[in-house]
Amino acid sequence: MSDTVRVLFVCLGNICRSPMAEAVFRHMVKEAGYEGRIEVFSSGTGDWHRGNPPHEGTQKVLREKGIGFDGVYAKSLSADEVNSYDYIVAMDNSNVDDLEGAGVPRPRIRLLSDFIPGRAGEEVPDPYFHGNFEEVYEMVEAGSRGLLKEIEKEKGWAS
Repeated sequence: MSDTVRVLFVCLGNICRSPMAEAVFRHMVKEAGYEGRIEVFSSGTGDWHRGNPPHEGTQKVLREKGIGFDGVYAKSLSADEVNSYDYIVAMDNSNVDDLEGAGVPRPRIRLLSDFIPGRAGEEVPDPYFHGNFEEVYEMVEAGSRGLLKEIEKEKGWAS
């Protein structure tokens, strides 16, 4: 890995879960003083919402938590682009299957819950259909915190 760690969060449409994770993780990276050392992005496996801002429910919970989301908008990346990231973090098994089907090797993909102690392998539910944005935020926050700890440990950075 290079000196800069590149993290990509992936969900289906890139308007609910993965942009929430992008915003939350960017916030954590900034608070930890790692700006310029960790780059954070998100993508969808589908392109229906390309160019749109995060879902209103995602925006609402981020505002309530004091987390900015400027510059976060829906996009979809090619497998080559996805493979350029050090951490490819999917929200659910359907996302994993879609990434694999697009040519991303399975060993390169982790679920966000893999970074939450005692919750590895769980799926982050899609609030687009259920409206459970607060529950999703709690998983995103815990998973992001665990991911940051893993990166710190791997790089030998003090937190």
